[in-house]
Amino acid sequence: MQITINNNQYEANQGDRLLEVARLNHEHIGYFCGGNTICQTCYVKVLEGAELLSPLSEEEKAILSENLLKAGARMACQATVEKPGTIRVVSAVEEVRHLLETSPLELGGYAATMGWEALVKVPDTLRLQAGREFDLWQLLTDVIGGIGDAWQLVFSAFCGSCSCKEKSETTVC
Repeated sequence: MQITINNNQYEANQGDRLLEVARLNHEHIGYFCGGNTICQTCYVKVLEGAELLSPLSEEEKAILSENLLKAGARMACQATVEKPGTIRVVSAVEEVRHLLETSPLELGGYAATMGWEALVKVPDTLRLQAGREFDLWQLLTDVIGGIGDAWQLVFSAFCGSCSCKEKSETTVC
């Protein structure tokens, strides 16, 4: 199956979570909480192939507003590939990058909209999180892994924009 994340094409298998496809391919989808449906940083907009993904989970319904759901929003940590075909998604981070490059004056409106859409779901999100049981050790491990992966992406992006030189198996910028 073909999946396009932020305009880059990858192969995916039935049962793969969007987040895992992104992580394996070093594609920029946030996952601060390590994929535990806590932080909302893995928000993506499905541009094509929504019918090929798993149905909305209860967690997604609690976290994502009706407006975001109508616009094709999914949580990449929850959405799995269920049927063959082509899926195309864009991450919130990529949406912001695109706005910054093409229409920076629209960033304030985008931030206000996203903030409002998160705010209207706070009561549902709090109810969801209060009723969940977590393996604290696994959660901490996932969060630390997510932070480490984020730093690796930042480092890669930084080194991609400067002139890096290879020195004895260590990249130095």
